[in-house]
Amino acid sequence: MKSSYETKSDESLLVRIKKGDQKAFTHLVRRHTDRCYGLVWRLSSGIIDGEDVLQEAFLKLWQSPDKFDPDKGVKFTTWFYRVVSNLTLDHIRKAKKQRPVSEAIIDHIDIVNRAYNEAETGIIASEQQFALEEAIQSLPERQKMALTLCVYEDISQKDAAQIMDVNIKALESLLSRAKTGIKNELIKKNHIIKDGIHG
Repeated sequence: MKSSYETKSDESLLVRIKKGDQKAFTHLVRRHTDRCYGLVWRLSSGIIDGEDVLQEAFLKLWQSPDKFDPDKGVKFTTWFYRVVSNLTLDHIRKAKKQRPVSEAIIDHIDIVNRAYNEAETGIIASEQQFALEEAIQSLPERQKMALTLCVYEDISQKDAAQIMDVNIKALESLLSRAKTGIKNELIKKNHIIKDGIHG
């Protein structure tokens, strides 16, 4: 049987959190941790520790829940994705100063390949997967974020545009340039595109 907290909307939990309700906060954290972790992992390609980013994001939420204003017509998930995305980019910039990107990508590809091998051997050849991840990593931050939200996180363009604080046309332009950039990078390195994100 579900508790009263589990049946409440994010916005209702936020009302309780503003009153210092720790149980409401715990339920909100549990509800969104996995998907937000996936967002951080995809945006950073393993360069940073997703747990650190989420801990910081949720701490900000607990300390300043009033920063989310439901009267602005934005869903909590959209607003919180923006918080997590911005923190992720901040952590990426700091990490790049301390560690070469290529080294982080190699670690990330190793994790990806192990997961693929366990789930379904040979989904993507390691060399090709490395090329794809390298191409994605080389994208400008805004293009990579648009691609991650719409393609890998399967978020609607409307919500992704709100997360990135841009209009739909600007988001579509970012997606188009991201896909073109990846395609050109793979062609330049003589890799066949089989990832399904190019149309």
